[in-house]
Amino acid sequence: TKSPFIHIVSGLALHDLPRDHHSINITASLGTLNVAAEVDGVKVKGDGEMLMTLSSSVLPNLNRQLQFVTYTNTLFHPSTADTVQFETEGHQASFIIKIRHGVTPKLYNTGSKGEYNVSALVTIATKTFLRYDKLQDLIDSVRKYYPTVTIVIADDSENPKTISGPYIEHYIMPFGKGWFAGRNLAVSQVTTKYVLWVDDDFIFTASTKLEKLVDVLERTTLDLVGGAVREATGYTATYRQTISIESGEEDGDCLHMRRGFHHVIQGFPNCVVTDGVINFFLARTDKVQQVGFDPRLTRVAHLEFFIDGLGSLHVGSCDDVIVNHATKIKLPWVSQSESDKTYAKYRYPPASSDATHTKNGLLFFKNRFQCLTHN
Repeated sequence: TKSPFIHIVSGLALHDLPRDHHSINITASLGTLNVAAEVDGVKVKGDGEMLMTLSSSVLPNLNRQLQFVTYTNTLFHPSTADTVQFETEGHQASFIIKIRHGVTPKLYNTGSKGEYNVSALVTIATKTFLRYDKLQDLIDSVRKYYPTVTIVIADDSENPKTISGPYIEHYIMPFGKGWFAGRNLAVSQVTTKYVLWVDDDFIFTASTKLEKLVDVLERTTLDLVGGAVREATGYTATYRQTISIESGEEDGDCLHMRRGFHHVIQGFPNCVVTDGVINFFLARTDKVQQVGFDPRLTRVAHLEFFIDGLGSLHVGSCDDVIVNHATKIKLPWVSQSESDKTYAKYRYPPASSDATHTKNGLLFFKNRFQCLTHN
């Protein structure tokens, strides 16, 4: 049975002055070399071995023989490369043979052609904890503009309430399991091409045009594109961050985070390329699942996902797709509910808490950072 990693090594040739005898050595380290056909006047030594020698007194025949050289990988790794040496009298060159499986296409049913079918392309995912009133406001606002888009809810409330209705999936978690664990659960259940992440206290408006975000991902190489969040005060935020890592000594590297972006995206004047965005973004589902959300980050986390995705996530941000943020202004004549008090205790832990120590420990230990700068 032939290996699936047998390939003709294309482009090999010797350009040399006429001489009585020409000889070439080809050496591989992760596979063997063969000839698919033999050419008259060419001597082949080492067929089926890591070192092959080809020799001939007729240069055109030798070059013709080189067109039939094949490479068979024998020491397999799903993503590596073999550096093959090509030697002749007084000269040496090398070339790379990539060794990997071909990418298996992942196709999605995106509905009929024409305008983007958001219901077939996008699933909305959120994580909730105690705030059922705000969650219901979110659902109601989504249904006003996207009545058939599936909403996936991960819920780690202590006494979960029933959230039901068409195109709603409600998943119950152990109490207090956490923010990133809930993100993982919600995203793991998404079967559409894209997932839209929203907080449970967001509110859709006429400016929350998901078609615009879909269009950006469909027409660019971006994996994830953030929108903008409008606060009750009227301030609109995109939270664009550029993230870089400065190589350090044996104690670790330095993480640098700066507000801003790299450049505007051609064809989308309201969109830029950046490294981190706000908690309202549309992303390719498979890419988000590949990066994942570290479940050890329980209540305080966000940019850690983008740090983990650095180098693999191509991130953008558009300021013309806007979702509203439910007001957090505390009115003095409105008493805080027990649910709100419990939520605040978990959501805003003190600096001395285990959650904060875990967050900092992961940042510096898991990612091998010794320092952090930001503005």
